[in-house]
Amino acid sequence: MRNTPLYIATRYLLAKKGSTAVTFITWLAALAMMVAVTAMFIIISVFSGLEDLNRDLIANLHADITVKSNEGKTLPSIDKATKILSENKEIAHFSKVIEERVYINFRENGDIANLRGVDSAYIFVNPIDKNIFYGTYPSFKYSNEVLLENKLDNRLAIPVGESSESASLMMPKSGTGIISKEEDIFNKREIFVSGVFPGNDQLDNTIISPIELTRELLDLPERSAYKIVIKLKNTELTDAVKDQLKEKLGRKYIVTTKSEENAAFWKMINTEKLFIYLIFSLVIFITTFNLAGAIIILQLDKKEQAKSLISLGMNLKSLRNIYFYTGLLIVFFGIVSGLVLGTAISYFQISTGFFKAGAGTELAFPVRIRLINYLIVGATAAVFGFMVSWIFSKINRSYFAA
Repeated sequence: MRNTPLYIATRYLLAKKGSTAVTFITWLAALAMMVAVTAMFIIISVFSGLEDLNRDLIANLHADITVKSNEGKTLPSIDKATKILSENKEIAHFSKVIEERVYINFRENGDIANLRGVDSAYIFVNPIDKNIFYGTYPSFKYSNEVLLENKLDNRLAIPVGESSESASLMMPKSGTGIISKEEDIFNKREIFVSGVFPGNDQLDNTIISPIELTRELLDLPERSAYKIVIKLKNTELTDAVKDQLKEKLGRKYIVTTKSEENAAFWKMINTEKLFIYLIFSLVIFITTFNLAGAIIILQLDKKEQAKSLISLGMNLKSLRNIYFYTGLLIVFFGIVSGLVLGTAISYFQISTGFFKAGAGTELAFPVRIRLINYLIVGATAAVFGFMVSWIFSKINRSYFAA
């Protein structure tokens, strides 16, 4: 056991080296690997937290199932469609929605916004009322009470909850004829902001209003809607319920699940994850050059011992394995210590929220620690470390030296 390559490699790593420089280079390689692994683990854990945060926000944007028209914007035979939905025992709630672009104006300041008209059942499908920054969700007693996305509210500085000041929504009219005044171009309604909610990439510039307001602006019939969003009792049956609805509703309707509605968004998220992984994989790969240097320096430092081991009968393969195992031990130390340190820092962030997402904000970087993160980081570092250790353990200058 005391003459095995692994035992000798352990002695080479832990025992005092021939010079201080060799010791420094060896432990510098281990420290560099530890830092690279720590950084990669923390970044991937932060990205996992951001992914969960986006998933929560998206949950308030798209329902379990969405029903749209296959023949234009407005849903055909909507009474028949709502009856079919009411008879399905797997549907917990459903809500009618109309979305359209609108111009919002307040005190000579204006912007183009996305107006989402919803009925009173909308919060049972997408509980957006739970994410309100300040103010309250519209009571639906009045059709002109709205909920505003926070960045849009910051730009226009519309008072929240103050009925004395109102903003205006303007929607272009359809049709032809001579235009003689503003009323011939736009439908205009006064609105009051009851609350403000946080936005994201898909909720920027969004206004949540009672569906009656959107119907008035668009001159739509009383019971009309652009789509129906559905909340299921059991999301595991999403695909089965989708197939049932497609069969009963017919070809006039398009039925999509939440993942299908968010296909482009999750493709973007997965692309970002891939690029982050590749970037930090490159960082770890560059870090392994320190490992290569440590193995070569160790070979030169131990050339006399290598000659003695050769003369005592050790074969070339076993001698090379000594340096190979030394490299693996350095990599193992870097991976274990890096994962431990990364876990400690991640738990510190989860507990304290010390690191903020930006200057002047109270939003802390979200962090999620997952088993898959350990496997990804550990496997990446191990593969590169194994390759470098194997390649450079073959460059045995020590026993060729005079």
